[in-house]
Amino acid sequence: MKLYSKAARHLVAVDCIIFGYDILEKEIKLLLYKRSIKPAKGKWSLAGGFVEDDESLDEAAYRILRKITGLDSVYLKQSHAYGDVKRDPGDRVISVSYFSLIALRNIKKEIAEKNGVHWRSLSRLPNLIFDHHEMVSRALSSLQAQVKVNPVGFELLPDKFTLVQLQCLYEAIYLRKMDKRNFRKKILLMNILEKLDEKETVTSKKGAYYYRFHEEKYDKLKKSGFYFNLDVN
Repeated sequence: MKLYSKAARHLVAVDCIIFGYDILEKEIKLLLYKRSIKPAKGKWSLAGGFVEDDESLDEAAYRILRKITGLDSVYLKQSHAYGDVKRDPGDRVISVSYFSLIALRNIKKEIAEKNGVHWRSLSRLPNLIFDHHEMVSRALSSLQAQVKVNPVGFELLPDKFTLVQLQCLYEAIYLRKMDKRNFRKKILLMNILEKLDEKETVTSKKGAYYYRFHEEKYDKLKKSGFYFNLDVN
């Protein structure tokens, strides 16, 4: 005998806000695709889908990410639940949003073309379906809060990067300029970056040294009470 048999039944979906960083254009981008089913067929949408009977919300979100990006190991964090009665004209759908961080280079061109996904600049987004603009805005606020207290921003950079490239990333996320001296002082004092004996000479005349995020050192420091804080004016 099923309990709650008289309770109302609703569809449950997950929507993934997939952020990427274009290191050349120095801007945050969002992975979108054109919806293939009604309602809103042909309109720009976040990656999403319904939760299946045998999976959790997290499992559904990871399944959708794998399908659309071809990636297994991806930073993913639950953001918010959306349950407005009329949010989806197709039916009564409750959606739980997740935001993810993916380096643009990690999605192969053939996979993107197969799934019809496109990177679009966060500052020049097309009109999105339903309440997806609200989802993106809230997820960006969550990302801004996360990068202040966790080193998740490194998920968006290559394995090796310059301090200028790192600062440009944080400026793109925070949507504001930062003081170069204060930023460098704060990140270097944390002692979680490894300076490499190699320079980037394409965009720097003198050549800027490459650095690498030292994850093992960060994990050890964290266990000893280290507090990551990169909120710089």
